[in-house]
Amino acid sequence: MSEVKGVSEAINISIDPGSFRDRNGRVLLKDDQVFRLLSQDALDNWNLLSTKEFFVQATQNGQLIPSDKIENPDAFGIEVLDPWKALLKHQKVRFISYPYEWCFGMLKDAALLQLKLLEEALKAGMILKDSSAFNIQWKGASPIFIDVLSFEKWNAGEPWVGYRQFCEMFLYPLLLQSYKEISFQQWLRGSIGGISVEQCNQMFSVRDWFRKGIFVHCYLQSKLLSSYGAKQVSVKSQLKSAGFSQQMILHNVNGLKRLVESLTWKRKKSEWSEYADHTSYSWEDQDRKIAFVRNAVHQRKWDLVWDLGCNTGVYSRISSENAGYVIAMDADQLSVEQLFQELKSERNEKILPLVMNVTDSSPNLGWRGLERKSLSERGTPDLVLCLALIHHIVISNNVPVADFIGWLAEQCKFLIIEFVSKEDPMVKRLLLNKKDQYHDYEPEAFEKTFQDYFQIDSRETLQSGTRTIYFAKSRIRN
Repeated sequence: MSEVKGVSEAINISIDPGSFRDRNGRVLLKDDQVFRLLSQDALDNWNLLSTKEFFVQATQNGQLIPSDKIENPDAFGIEVLDPWKALLKHQKVRFISYPYEWCFGMLKDAALLQLKLLEEALKAGMILKDSSAFNIQWKGASPIFIDVLSFEKWNAGEPWVGYRQFCEMFLYPLLLQSYKEISFQQWLRGSIGGISVEQCNQMFSVRDWFRKGIFVHCYLQSKLLSSYGAKQVSVKSQLKSAGFSQQMILHNVNGLKRLVESLTWKRKKSEWSEYADHTSYSWEDQDRKIAFVRNAVHQRKWDLVWDLGCNTGVYSRISSENAGYVIAMDADQLSVEQLFQELKSERNEKILPLVMNVTDSSPNLGWRGLERKSLSERGTPDLVLCLALIHHIVISNNVPVADFIGWLAEQCKFLIIEFVSKEDPMVKRLLLNKKDQYHDYEPEAFEKTFQDYFQIDSRETLQSGTRTIYFAKSRIRN
């Protein structure tokens, strides 16, 4: 983050890197508050948008981020200097996440929210000028649209220029996972612009043309782009001169909405989605583990909790009893999908489920590596849960115990961690076809390393004798 030059002398104002590419507005972060400077065009569109009933209703329903024009920016220590004309204040999103961290159901719900807002805007004489999936964030399991400057006045005859971006960032990832069982997370992380028309078209065969949405939105669009690609013509101008109507856009939007609603991910099982039903816990051990975690969680009030390897979310829910917000992370996307659907049905806004592999977590991405932040830079947790996970980190992913424990000590003030010994059936399963060279993964060695980084508050060895749970305070973070 860099100081804002020419905006304010206040040194605690910084520019949000994600606003670098927006010429109509710039996001400022000050004293844990979110502001946005507006250009004249952006201000004109805001003044129009703020009068629209759909905008007011969507904000009240929690589908649009609450935003207010600041009449006296000086009161917040911000000077509005040319070329900026006004200042908005936005409600802050509790934790920023990205499309490559969402499960199938989350991307689908985000797509449907985007289409819903576009449809309502069109009926009110406005349009969304882009269709970036990064414009959607989450309050627990509820999507919320955050880029109010994407709304602008629709001029008669103009097409929906965000159509291609919607396909590349929403539709193609959903089609590939629904029809081909190709996970979209790696694709979207590999290219934050989404899956291109050309790439998607190459992954579908002629037989796929008969599947809903492929021929029109993938094959034909690919052919049109290749046809116009070598020509120095303005497709937008040609469409406008041809009399592109509002009804044509609405017809396309409604068709996309029906298509997205019809898409499903049919996988029912994964390696870890039924883990809770096949562990070595006895009912007594399970009850003791839950009691230990609940007791630790209620030691104090937590602002932000990470549950690493959350699986079915049992302990995420326990954490939410005494926390402001919980990020439930697991590398198994089916587990996250199942958890998301449960949280969605409950309308839970305290737990955010994410597809996240701790040993390969999201890095800094985008222009100069500043537009999309790494996991650690998006919010420091007070408490981290690391239950039945360390054996996967050390044995499955070959991360030394000291490296993992040291990383945890840097992330959080307090930690609940479960050590699973080599005598446990789940660890034996991991070692079945591997040479046991994990000399640091022994109870005595682990506890010695652990105490180098953490001060143990309490511990409990379960009746099985192969699992010990610790509640501890970081020696690195105070």
